[in-house]
Amino acid sequence: MKTRISESFAKQRMMDTLGARLEKIEDGHIEISAPIVPEFTQQQGHAHAALSFALGDTAAGYAALTCAPANHEVVTAEIKINLLAPGRGDRLKAIGRVLKPGRRLIVVAADVYAISDGAETHVAALQGTIVPVPV
Repeated sequence: MKTRISESFAKQRMMDTLGARLEKIEDGHIEISAPIVPEFTQQQGHAHAALSFALGDTAAGYAALTCAPANHEVVTAEIKINLLAPGRGDRLKAIGRVLKPGRRLIVVAADVYAISDGAETHVAALQGTIVPVPV
């Protein structure tokens, strides 16, 4: 499973552009982090919501892939985000998890944290539905 997730993640050109990396891979649980760099901030200097969304969606999707059959990939059918606080700090960390696995639909969630000097601030919560699709 770890090889499958790592190889798929390596193909994600957007994650490469964001400087994102896989931090943890477990059944139903994925952690991804990326630096907060000026190119991905909004007008007030905080991490742009799009960065939080991209990391959260990707972490949730890969958490779902850990439960999908070997001959399937996954796609997001729908996902929502609640922005909780400004993304201030050095890095964002997204923790994706499976809430309910299924054959046709996998319900997922992700939490995104801004990390500054070792302290974590919860900046976003996502919940959505992932669909396994045959390769």
